[in-house]
Amino acid sequence: MTVQTASRSLRWFDYLPININWFAITLRSQVLAGLVVPLLVQEFVGESQKGAYFGTLRLWGLMVALLAQALFGLLSDRSRLRWGRRRPFILIGTVLEVLVILGLAWVAGLEGLTGYAVLFSAYLASMVLANMSHAATQGLIPDVVPPEKRGIASGLKMLLEIPLPLVLVGLVVTPMVSGGHLLTALLVTAAAMLTCMGLTLFVQEPPLETAPPPLDWKPFLSLVLMTAIFTATVLGLGEIVRLSIAAWPQASHLAFGAIGVTAMIVAVVVGIFLALSVHLDSSVRQNKPFLWFIVSRLAALVAINNISSFLLYFFQEKFDMPVKQALSLAGQMPMVLGGFIILFGLVAGWLADRFDRRLLTATGGLIGALGVAVMVFGPNLPLMYVAAALIGLAYALFNVSSWALGTSILPQARAGEFLGLQNLAGAGAGAIGAYIGGRIADQSGYLLLMGMFGVMFLLSAGAAMLIRIEKQ
Repeated sequence: MTVQTASRSLRWFDYLPININWFAITLRSQVLAGLVVPLLVQEFVGESQKGAYFGTLRLWGLMVALLAQALFGLLSDRSRLRWGRRRPFILIGTVLEVLVILGLAWVAGLEGLTGYAVLFSAYLASMVLANMSHAATQGLIPDVVPPEKRGIASGLKMLLEIPLPLVLVGLVVTPMVSGGHLLTALLVTAAAMLTCMGLTLFVQEPPLETAPPPLDWKPFLSLVLMTAIFTATVLGLGEIVRLSIAAWPQASHLAFGAIGVTAMIVAVVVGIFLALSVHLDSSVRQNKPFLWFIVSRLAALVAINNISSFLLYFFQEKFDMPVKQALSLAGQMPMVLGGFIILFGLVAGWLADRFDRRLLTATGGLIGALGVAVMVFGPNLPLMYVAAALIGLAYALFNVSSWALGTSILPQARAGEFLGLQNLAGAGAGAIGAYIGGRIADQSGYLLLMGMFGVMFLLSAGAAMLIRIEKQ
């Protein structure tokens, strides 16, 4: 199966439609997972159970997203549609998800567990459709950008994927949600998604030159088995946490924190080892550096992904804020974080080409733990922005160094396949932090939960140093 080379060279403005859909992907994620969904969950189930219910929704949404992205990636790889391999999936996924997102304005008018059940279903549908678009978008740079130009394309991708949508969320969408204008906020989000999708349709995609070989379902079946094992591990540990809370309701907050941290560590380490142990390819199962690479990424992403998801609840508790004020702050913090990711991203790349990538990855974890400490113990709002800056620095250093480290330890002929498996870390991070952490937070509070995420940063640092790099 070969792809026809693009018939013309790329002009400077061609890079925008190739990458613009990353803006929409991050935007819808921040609006839904960071603002709208936690707000609605709180309204439907109340203060005392919001963590557990939000965690359950996130667990199933992320596991569905993991499988959907793999499936649509496989299908778009083989697409021979005349008007593009990737664009039909982006068009269909975006249009259908916009309908689901706008439907959340109606869902907001429901009450109680009925409202939660409808929200749960809508969120799962949204995740499937978003990952139809996401999977296809991932293929555009490899498909249409020559290798010698992919650095430029990737730089624009980072700009569109991280800081710019966070700025829109912080300055425009968040004030709408906090002001009670949910429908307006959803309309702005939908309009931005459709605009990005429309621009993406201008990409000139080369068709497949030859018919694809018979469909090999082995990689996808491996991922299904891995996801099932990983999900079962997280569900089992969540049940252990629930039973522990029920058995010792008067235990101290620190005791519950120890239970939660232990469950998260087991979920990260044991969950990954068990999941990869059922992969149908023995070379994956026996690659210990890759296993510790995934553990390190998963532990850090447990912290990074869930800090943003629980900011609303955290600020309500820490500063005794009303919902509107907490929503505003929860929208501004990721904007600050995204800005610092850009500021330090290029420096991190320079460092990763010159110093031990394991040490840099571990340093990112340590800085992230420091940022969490400032969040938890900082007595005022200005220090929350300092914490966001530190976590942004940690993310930039960790993400660049960790990815560079991963590309250097994997079989070069199968690097894409191996790195594709790290999606388990991205999806699993939200599942572990939200499902296990939400139960602990309902019992002992969100300051304790943030402290647990700090421990996850430390676990990431330790796992990075366990990666053994074979001499070439």
